[in-house]
Amino acid sequence: MRRVTLFLNGSPRNGKVVAVYGTLSDLLSVASSKLGIKATSVYNGKGGLIDDIALIRDDDVLFVCEGEPFIDPQTDSRPPGGLLGSHTDWLTLNVGGRYFTTTRSTLVNKEPDSMLAHMFKDKGVWGNKQDHRGAFLIDRSPEYFEPILNYLRHGQLIVNDGINLLGVLEEARFFGIDSLIEHLEVAIKNSQPPEDHSPISRKEFVRFLLATPTKSELRCQGLNFSGADLSRLDLRYINFKMANLSRCNLAHANLCCANLERADLSGSVLDCANLQGVKMLCSNAEGASLRLCNFEDPSGLKANLEGANLKGVDMEGSQMTGINLRVATLKNAKLKNCNLRGATLAGTDLENCDLSGCDLQEANLRGSNVKGAIFEEMLTPLHMSQSVR
Repeated sequence: MRRVTLFLNGSPRNGKVVAVYGTLSDLLSVASSKLGIKATSVYNGKGGLIDDIALIRDDDVLFVCEGEPFIDPQTDSRPPGGLLGSHTDWLTLNVGGRYFTTTRSTLVNKEPDSMLAHMFKDKGVWGNKQDHRGAFLIDRSPEYFEPILNYLRHGQLIVNDGINLLGVLEEARFFGIDSLIEHLEVAIKNSQPPEDHSPISRKEFVRFLLATPTKSELRCQGLNFSGADLSRLDLRYINFKMANLSRCNLAHANLCCANLERADLSGSVLDCANLQGVKMLCSNAEGASLRLCNFEDPSGLKANLEGANLKGVDMEGSQMTGINLRVATLKNAKLKNCNLRGATLAGTDLENCDLSGCDLQEANLRGSNVKGAIFEEMLTPLHMSQSVR
């Protein structure tokens, strides 16, 4: 039976005598247990890597490591007296349990004002703690420290896949590596995906509708549907407040009780749409087509378009009994043959609006601007009490 003495890599103290048997893997397993490390390789006293158990002789002195290079135990991690104060001597760092071997000049020269430079510039001044192997203890994350050490070595920011740049940035801030902080902030900004402002398509929205229970309230505030084909869809009670619906095709859509407050409907097509009880306060529907739309709710729920921008809209033949168009702008709009019985048009701008063939019985036009408006072939004459100006 052969016996050997095992030491930690670079340390001539606290060795363990063990019996050699089986394979090299068995010896590494025993070394791991005895020395409290995860042994991966064995060196002889001259730094030769042992890769076969047959190379080991009785009473050999072996040095066990966890993958780091061989450290001559004669130096005991200390430089010769003549090198004191030199920045070229080698040292080992224990960062969060992982060992890094580098030179003092790497840690000092590139960023002389950093924490690492102050820690290792003058030996013994900072009071760095060392583990049983003489490695300097640093309680930080090793996976984030490695890119920082490599940057100090060659000046390039290289981060392996799977490493969070934000973690490396925090470590760079902790150690005060100012030049690296700038590189990381740029890299993080460039790695962010661009904001997607592309409009929602019909296919995407239909999938969204099908996945939503019928009793759930759909909230589509501020969404971009510009140019989408939403024709003939059931859009009842959906909240489109401040949504972008410009140039949309909403023909034959059911928008009963939908909320279109402050929505952009400019240039959209809503021909034959069901708009019973719709809320379109302060919405922008300039140049939109609303021919043959139905705003009239038999239950008495009135559509509200107060303050809406309806310049140049085509609402010919629409049913708008009781609609609220107070202070709305209908300049140059086409309202031919519309049913506006009981409609509220107080303060509405109807300049150059075509109202020929309309039913304005009991409509409130107090304070409205009807300059240049066309009232030909009206079903019922305007009464003085309606007070147009």
